[in-house]
Amino acid sequence: MKKSYLIEVDCANCALKAEDAAKKTPGVQNAVVNFMAQKLIVEFAEGQDPAAVMQAVAKNCKKAVSDFEIQL
Repeated sequence: MKKSYLIEVDCANCALKAEDAAKKTPGVQNAVVNFMAQKLIVEFAEGQDPAAVMQAVAKNCKKAVSDFEIQL
């Protein structure tokens, strides 16, 4: 299952760091940050609870980029 989330990130390099952090989160099969559209598209691994996984994604992205914001 794929879901799209609005994000707020200031630069393309920070967007790439956040994308890498999201991809490394358990339960995420793939993640793509579109810097120009300010969106994060997450593809969840089968059988995962998107709400629980997104809490971990938000935490990991915040560690990678301190000013990263995501609307859950």
